Amino acid sequence: MGEHTGERWSERAPGVLRLPSGRLVRGRGLRHGLPDGPAPEYGVYLLGSPPPATDWPADWVRWPDFRLPRDRAAAGEVLGRVWERSATERVEVACGGGRGRTGTALACLAVLDGVPADRAVGYVRAHYDRRAVETPWQKRYVRNFPRPH
Repeated sequence: MGEHTGERWSERAPGVLRLPSGRLVRGRGLRHGLPDGPAPEYGVYLLGSPPPATDWPADWVRWPDFRLPRDRAAAGEVLGRVWERSATERVEVACGGGRGRTGTALACLAVLDGVPADRAVGYVRAHYDRRAVETPWQKRYVRNFPRPH
């Protein structure tokens, strides 16, 4: 129930994205249910309304479908936490369908991991879902996502 076991995601499991550093993050659509395998140790849910309760620690980023986060600074802080925790924990990022908002967040994680911002959407489409990041403003959000110093 959300406790740290040291067990990582399987790279072959559905929705698992390997970042260039080797960190693994699972993206998924909440409408598709919880996949088989170990539970997340931390989750971030990108939704316009509060997410369902989980048995693991989780954060909610208020992020309406096909849009951008309501509070971009807070979203950046949460995504930084996802990136940090993904070094040692099973972390998942999810929205309703698992493509637009989740793909956008995963592309931002790729930027935090060192992928140039103008190539992060392509990276996520190649390694997570070819239809990830659905709108022009989501692509622009990734291109303008602040890189760590």
